[in-house]
Amino acid sequence: VQLQACGGGLVQTGDSLRLSCTTSGRTLYYYAVGWFRQAPGNEREFVAAVSWTGRNTVYADSMKGRFTISKDNAKNTVYLQMNSLKPEDTAVYYCATPSERTWTPSDYSRQTIYHYWGQGTQVTVSS
Repeated sequence: VQLQACGGGLVQTGDSLRLSCTTSGRTLYYYAVGWFRQAPGNEREFVAAVSWTGRNTVYADSMKGRFTISKDNAKNTVYLQMNSLKPEDTAVYYCATPSERTWTPSDYSRQTIYHYWGQGTQVTVSS
């Protein structure tokens, strides 16, 4: 199973970006998908996650109101819409999905539940 994250780039403060995550080798249909990010010198942190149905979403507190995660099962793609970007949002963004379907939204922020990870896409926000 390989996940591909794309859509990153260099933007200015206040701009928007939409990241996409898709997969080959396995459908995302029955699985939750999470987005994480890692800035230089920092640990990887949780950003947002969506349930397999797309109806339940979880966000890190600092992303609430600015980021929106969504899931299009027909396209086998998960999106992360990022608005009002700040320089502190600069990081490599990763998407990930668990190998099991039993996790609930209360688990989604835990990195340990995710088995498959994408290669990451760089987001750089200039001031």
